[in-house]
Order: sequence, then structure tokens, then C-alpha cells
Amino acid sequence: MSLPLLATRGVTRGSDFAELRRQIAAARLLDRRYWHYAVRMSVTVLAYAGVWWGVSMLGASWFQLLLAAALGALFTQVAFLGHDGGHQQVFRSRRGNDLIGIIAGDLMTGLSYGWWLDKHNRHHAKPNHEGLDPDIGEGVLAFTTGQVAARTGAVGRFITAHQAWLFFPLLTLEGLNLHVASVRELLRPDRTRYRRLELTLFSVHVVGYLVGVFVLMPPVMGLAFIAVHQAVFGLYMGCSFAPNHKGMPTFGPESKLDFLRRQVLTSRNVRGGWAVDQLLGGLNYQVEHHLFPSMPRPCLRRAQRIVRAYCGEQDVPYTEVGLVASYRAALRHLHDLGAPLRHSAASTG
Repeated sequence: MSLPLLATRGVTRGSDFAELRRQIAAARLLDRRYWHYAVRMSVTVLAYAGVWWGVSMLGASWFQLLLAAALGALFTQVAFLGHDGGHQQVFRSRRGNDLIGIIAGDLMTGLSYGWWLDKHNRHHAKPNHEGLDPDIGEGVLAFTTGQVAARTGAVGRFITAHQAWLFFPLLTLEGLNLHVASVRELLRPDRTRYRRLELTLFSVHVVGYLVGVFVLMPPVMGLAFIAVHQAVFGLYMGCSFAPNHKGMPTFGPESKLDFLRRQVLTSRNVRGGWAVDQLLGGLNYQVEHHLFPSMPRPCLRRAQRIVRAYCGEQDVPYTEVGLVASYRAALRHLHDLGAPLRHSAASTG
């Protein structure tokens, strides 16, 4: 979806966000929430340790696959904590927040914090901007008409033509993709910030994970455990991020939207109450999160009322749908993008 006319409007209205920020600050929604994070981190870490303890006690049993699925869900919840740390939501100091991100990422889930942070910051700077947002960059799926037109080869064109149907199956490989990207980043010799610490903790994770699995289980069972665990992890991670921007307007790199409109027009909120808040780690308040990335997660719900009302006053479209509708919109977008290749295949078939 593209909105070229919107990209030329509101260029001189940078003060709109300043007024919104004054309202948010007056409500003290940018203040740290130490007790909330102390409880959340304690519960998450205890659950994480509890599942691993269950794995060690169960031994060579196929019921381990149930624990593998539970561990995949917990890896995602731990990753949400790393996300909060990366956005400086927990502590006032950058070092403290980075430490949370490194422990949650490199040690507990096997993801490079530095690699993710660089990628994610570029996404936040220019969400849904072609050539600038890595989340809609070149990959297995096509997110822009230009990427569809550039597809070559029978396999690539087939995947793009049917990418809406393949979306969820492909997400089961996302965990593996994240691990591989992390290894590539950590092996880069030009990486300096936290590289030694990340390499150490990442290595501890990989060795501990593999040794633990294959000491406790026979090889075939261990491979099945890893497959289920990584599939659930990738699927849950992908399903947590997919509703946020996929199918929302995209802009060219030259667009000059002001900050308020750049973040609101490209983001989609997901309604659903407390359960969805926990399931999606607060990412269901994507509009508010993009406007105020360092806002603590528990403040996003209260901020929504202020932001939604303010966008109404400024005539800025504010998008909020249910969880199922959010996936439907994302899949419809992927399906529509693949239409030219389906039609081409039908005409030559």
C-alpha cells in the first residue's frame, strides 16, 4: 500500500509531536517503572528456569516435545524483555538497559543484541520506507512492488506468488534465521561495542543448549526437541511483529513526512485487552511505541487514550483492529503483491 499524496503533506508541522510529548510527559508516562520490571523479569526468569528444570527431570521421554513448545514461547517472552532493554525502557542508564538486552538476547535466547539493536533502530527511524527500513528489505518474502518485479528464478517467483499461504509455515524457520544472522554479526571483526561480552555469552548459550539437549535425550529425540522449540519460537516471534506494519502504507526514501505522521501512518495497533498485552509483549500498542520508544511497557495502554485523541484532533489516521483482523490485513497485502506473478504463471501455464 502506498500513499504518495500523504508523503507531501504536513511537512512543516514538526511542532505537532512536541505538543503531544508535553501531554505524555505531564501524565508522567515516561517515568521508569522499576517495580513492574522487577516482577516481570523475576516471573519470566523463574518460568524459563522452571522449564529447563522440567527438561532435565523428564529425561528421555517424548513428552519433552511439550516442554520444547513451552520453551519456544518463553524464549519469545525473554526476547520481549530484551526489546524493552534495547529501547531503554527499564533503567535510566544505557549500560543497565544494554545489560538486560545482552543477557536476554545473547545468553538466554541465542540472539545477538548488537545486531538486533542496529537493525531495529533503523526500522524505527524510517518504518515502512523502501530502501531504509530493513524490516521490508530484500528477503524470502516480498513487501514492495519493486521486490516482486525483481524476483527471478522459478522457486523465488513461486514463493512470492503464494507468499500469503506460505507466510506462517515460513515463520517456523525464523528462529533459525535469527540465530544465523547473529552468528554472522558476531564474527565480524569490525564489531567493537560489547563484541567480546556478546561472543562469550552467546557461546555459553549455544554450548549449554546443545550439550543439555543431547546429554538428556537420544539424538533423534534431541533433534525433534530442537525442531519443535525453534519452530514455536520463530512462529511466535513472527506473529508478534507481523501485525504491526505489514499492509500499512509504504513510502519512498525521499518522502518528507514529519515525525508524528511518519510513525502513526505506518503503524497498526491491535486491540484485545490484558491478554493480548501479555501475548504480544506490549507490541500491540505499536503506534504509541513508535512515537515513544523509551516509554515503559506498562504505560502504553494509558498513553493510547492520549495519542488516539490527539491524532483525531490533528486529522491523522489512527489504525487499530482486532488480532485476527491484523493478520488478515497483513496476509491480504502479501497476497495482493503476489498477484502479478500468479497471473503470469497462469497465462504461461
